[in-house]
Amino acid sequence: MFELLTLIVFVWLLVKAAGLALKLTWGAAKIVAGILVALAMPLLVLILVFAGGIALLAPIALVAIAVAILKACT
Repeated sequence: MFELLTLIVFVWLLVKAAGLALKLTWGAAKIVAGILVALAMPLLVLILVFAGGIALLAPIALVAIAVAILKACT
């Protein structure tokens, strides 16, 4: 009878420990994800601004070259 009671207590403790481990890892994952998002968002915005700026520079440069050629011809 004591062995059965001990087995039940140990199984109950195992389930409680597994639940606590899942809660801790989930909380840690949320903290790490929050830090990564906080660090990555400004970097992503900067990359998009620079990529968009470079994409806009090509047509502006072509127009400027065309204007310079037309001015040189007249």
